[in-house]
Amino acid sequence: MQYLYHSEAGSPQLTLTGEMHRYIFKVRRHKVEESIHLRNLKDGMLYTYRIGFIDKRSALLSLERQRVLEIKASTSLHLGWCVIDPKSIEKVLPSLNEMGVEKITFIYCKRSQKSFKLDLKRFEKILLNSSQQSGRSVMMQLEMAETLQQFQEKYPQSKMLHFSETEFISKAKAETVVIGCEGGFDEEEVGLFPPEKIIGFQTPLILKSESAACATASIVLL
Repeated sequence: MQYLYHSEAGSPQLTLTGEMHRYIFKVRRHKVEESIHLRNLKDGMLYTYRIGFIDKRSALLSLERQRVLEIKASTSLHLGWCVIDPKSIEKVLPSLNEMGVEKITFIYCKRSQKSFKLDLKRFEKILLNSSQQSGRSVMMQLEMAETLQQFQEKYPQSKMLHFSETEFISKAKAETVVIGCEGGFDEEEVGLFPPEKIIGFQTPLILKSESAACATASIVLL
């Protein structure tokens, strides 16, 4: 773990209780007088606290120093992701976070199963744990869009990841990319994007939606 998240990180003193106390002192085995790093994931600051007191239920921390230390991808990537099974999303969400995806907008495309309901609060907990492990200093943004047309109107610069023999995904060509669900896009949705805004992979293989999301992130960000 690179740091511990605490919403009040930056305060002169903090008290750790509950799950945070258990993890730091029963799992990580920190002791009195040792230092630990905390972030609030709002200001880009890394705060170093000294452990002053520990008992079975709480610990008192005192701020020692602070510094600006932003850790994020050098390139911006926003994924418009047509809704798939939440379990499949949860499996790759930590990887997308570690690679530095800035934002994901989940879209109910025409071939998305409307029975799939996404729990963004649960996703945020997964992202928080991933950020603490990877050192990422800014939380990924999550939002919803009711239709692909609504998404495109809001983000007119977006490109569609589909089948293309001339336009291939690259760092230079992709900042906002729409990824289809299982079964891809229907003809009406494809028609929302002019040919020059439809990009593809240089492979004859067909990828699952979650695989395409990870492949896109790795090409653009790594």
